[in-house]
Amino acid sequence: MLILTLRTDKPEAEIGLFEDETQLEYEFWQAHRELAETIHKKIAALLKSQANQLADVQGIVVFKGPGSFTGLRIGATVANAFANSLQIPIVAAQGEDWVENGIKRLQKGENETIALPEYGGEPNITSPKH
Repeated sequence: MLILTLRTDKPEAEIGLFEDETQLEYEFWQAHRELAETIHKKIAALLKSQANQLADVQGIVVFKGPGSFTGLRIGATVANAFANSLQIPIVAAQGEDWVENGIKRLQKGENETIALPEYGGEPNITSPKH
């Protein structure tokens, strides 16, 4: 099973490509405020580096938090959009072993259909300036 992993809860984003438990490729980059602009390019390059296309992905694991409100929201949105459009399973995981636990859950046939982030608190939303 070809699995895409995404972690976007902090300024340094992470994506990985796994064949079952075997890591094929993994990348970190300083996404910070450019996450929405870079994540799709990074995923495309990661897949291409292993001679794969998005259509080859059979499952997605996304880090669900806690972490950055905007980062988690972007990561979950990208992961959910891919899972929905490809009609493949998705799970959200957390903790130090989030990748391993998420992969195991996919292999057991779990599918959250929509992965929801956990922010770890209320979002800090600034008031608009008038």
